[in-house]
Amino acid sequence: MKYLTLVFGSILGVLAINAHAIEAPTPTVAIQKFAFAPKEVTVKPGTKIVWTNHDETPHTVLASDGSFVSKAMDTDDHFEYTFAKEGDFSYFCTLHPYMIGIVHVRK
Repeated sequence: MKYLTLVFGSILGVLAINAHAIEAPTPTVAIQKFAFAPKEVTVKPGTKIVWTNHDETPHTVLASDGSFVSKAMDTDDHFEYTFAKEGDFSYFCTLHPYMIGIVHVRK
């Protein structure tokens, strides 16, 4: 019985380690062809999103409510922000205000 307890405990330990290692990938938003792709993202509180500029032109990411703002990003630069609370966070590029996106944060 002691042997079974040891084996079962070891299996549970391995499962717990593997479950912890399999985390959801960080959501990304590509900036390309003067647009955010995807334009709309839904995440849980505590999620980090990474924006990466793939254009040859600089772009920024600015929340309409001012809660986050990036520097001007050149080609392949990125900006990341972690969303702590629930809500809808619209954003745009200050250099090209027609470029818009939104992050929905839901439990």
